[in-house]
Amino acid sequence: MDHRKCIFITGAASGIGLETARLFTAKGWFVGISDVNEAGLQSLRNEIGENNCVASVMDVTDVESVRHGVDTFAGKTDGRMDVLFNNAGIVKFGNFDSVSILDHNRIVDVNLKGMLNCTHCALDYLTHTPGARIISMASTSAIYGVPDLSVYSATKHAVRAMTEAWDIELEKYGVTVSDILVPYVNTPLLNVPENVYSIQKMGVDLQPRAVAETVWKAAHGKKLHWKMGASTYLLMALFWMVPFVRRPVVKMLTVPPQRR
Repeated sequence: MDHRKCIFITGAASGIGLETARLFTAKGWFVGISDVNEAGLQSLRNEIGENNCVASVMDVTDVESVRHGVDTFAGKTDGRMDVLFNNAGIVKFGNFDSVSILDHNRIVDVNLKGMLNCTHCALDYLTHTPGARIISMASTSAIYGVPDLSVYSATKHAVRAMTEAWDIELEKYGVTVSDILVPYVNTPLLNVPENVYSIQKMGVDLQPRAVAETVWKAAHGKKLHWKMGASTYLLMALFWMVPFVRRPVVKMLTVPPQRR
């Protein structure tokens, strides 16, 4: 059994999950890496070393797949899980009526139901690990519903709400729950063929490594919502001070002038 501190990461084959696995391994942690991307997982496993991780090809939308991945990890850690990092997520840009219902449902399945599946399957291990944490990726789009990202934004609102509720519910077990609110991050999720107005307007300033460093802070800190990016702080402050500007500001930042 491996007795190092340990973290289980979903969506670990690229982007934020990949950088988080690298960082925690460098800090001496044992890492569970999971993803549907088998080739990406194998590459990461080779990079960080077989003795530092356990890799699971896992689909967060499939409860049995999640249970197998989580149990395999726990089998290597003597049933401990210091941190669950709910990172797996997908996005599809476009007006609600231009995105297929299959894509809408897939976003809900991965971003929301995936978080539910992973947390529920990991809960027994988390509640029996002193000082355990649940950290989930939210988004600046959890502040106000975002056009062209309506369903994605809705799932991130849900992540934020569940984080707040679970933080209260799981306090009795000593489990700390938090989320990370970020604007656009330079990950493969943003490799989109079309020009997205909100990306052009707000830019992509955050790198996955910076988010991984915030995950590290969240694994040791007590904040409920970890905010990143100047736009996140600015919008939250502005909307709190002047609530009536929320709709026009979001419209200005996300909808091209010809569509207003």
